[in-house]
Amino acid sequence: MFENLALVYTAHLNMECLRLLDSLDILGYAGICVGSENSQILQNSLLILQRENHFQKCYYWGKIYGIQNDYHIAYGFEKDCMNGQSYYYSMDGLNWLLLPKADKCALFLTSLAVNKFEGDPSLVTNVYNVNPPFPSNEDPKKYYDGPIPKELKEEDRLAATVQSIREDAVIIPRGAWFKCPNGDVIENINFEGLSAVDASYLKSYLHARPPQQKWNTNLLTRPDYSYSLDFLDTIDLDVPQGCWNLQLVQSKRSVILQNLYWPGLTFYHKLNDSRYGFLYFGHGKKNMDVVFMI
Repeated sequence: MFENLALVYTAHLNMECLRLLDSLDILGYAGICVGSENSQILQNSLLILQRENHFQKCYYWGKIYGIQNDYHIAYGFEKDCMNGQSYYYSMDGLNWLLLPKADKCALFLTSLAVNKFEGDPSLVTNVYNVNPPFPSNEDPKKYYDGPIPKELKEEDRLAATVQSIREDAVIIPRGAWFKCPNGDVIENINFEGLSAVDASYLKSYLHARPPQQKWNTNLLTRPDYSYSLDFLDTIDLDVPQGCWNLQLVQSKRSVILQNLYWPGLTFYHKLNDSRYGFLYFGHGKKNMDVVFMI
């Protein structure tokens, strides 16, 4: 289940128990522990979610803590593993609701919200009442183009938080995704994992979101550049330098990366193996003090 907490269900392939135990063992190095009973409940519910939505694959993304209830997050895709993702949330790990797309207003207000999630998706909060985000003598229009919004629904805040974490901290090893000539991004069936040497360099890990750098950025830095594999941004370009913590574990047979901006996000990859994944367990708050920690 923790193959990126991946749940694969086709006519000839299902998740193996050995892989579940193996992945749990790796994530345990980062302090993540999920009971076998809860894992089984999530596995069964996500298999149902996958079949109902005709997903090619379905993944458990993680959990965002709330005061009253926690939010389980999952996602799946039918064909394009980067651009075709659909996200869902659940408060019991059994019943899943479609997570809306985060709009400009939700992204803006979420960056200003300081209170913890309540665990009520219908709750509407006036962000300005909780903590005035702008000095009284400053014009907020310099930060937002258009009428200044104030009220934020927790469901929209959840969607914006998930999107922000994905853009900042969700990564894949180089070669795990392949860009087809028609533009579709698919999982690379020929991916055999990173070597011990490659795994020790941050440039071997790519952001799992549409690239933000110029298309030739990697072309100028890698002698073995392949556009079908290197079309994404490498994390060694993230600022400030040092915002990623890389560790080799299991006698250097696996690697774990953690992003300092989003405490609770853990990525793992077994060296010389196609297995990799990530999990987020946290309060959904970005750590803006990273520059003072490095």
